[in-house]
Order: sequence, then structure tokens, then C-alpha cells
Amino acid sequence: MNRLTVQSGSEDFVCLFIEPYGEDFWLKPGDEFTVVPAEDTSDPQFTVVAATDRMVVWIFESGDPEKVIVDYTIVDSNGTALKCGHQQPAD
Repeated sequence: MNRLTVQSGSEDFVCLFIEPYGEDFWLKPGDEFTVVPAEDTSDPQFTVVAATDRMVVWIFESGDPEKVIVDYTIVDSNGTALKCGHQQPAD
């Protein structure tokens, strides 16, 4: 199963933004999260757009931009499933 692990090398919060629903998961400096598509997903592939303070991720079935995968889980480095808005800064 394809998975995408992302790490924060920033000194500030970085937003992991999952499309198409715009769900956000916030990495503190040094955090590592993994995007795990649903087990029944056929050949998931990822597109990542990185900016200074965010990473935007799309998951596609077999790389086909017409087949967006919307069933996934985000887990931390301990394997704990995270909820949308995890660690969102107050400001």
C-alpha cells in the first residue's frame, strides 16, 4: 500500500492540507505524519504542492486526476489516527 510520510523541518507550524475537502492537520517543528489511503484503494498516488507554511496533498487512484481518493487516515509517528484540525494554532 502506498503511503505518504511528511515531516516538518520548519521552526514554526506547517499545515498539512488534504484535498478535496480541505481538511487540515498541523505539524509542529520535528513532527512526522503519514497519509494512509483506505485499504481498498487501487494504486493510490499522491500529488504534493509545498509552500513555506503548508503542504497541499491530493490522492489519486492510479494517478488519474479524475479519480480523487477521499477516504484516508492521517497518523502521527506513533500510529495514532488524527482528527481534522489537529494541533491547529490559535492565531
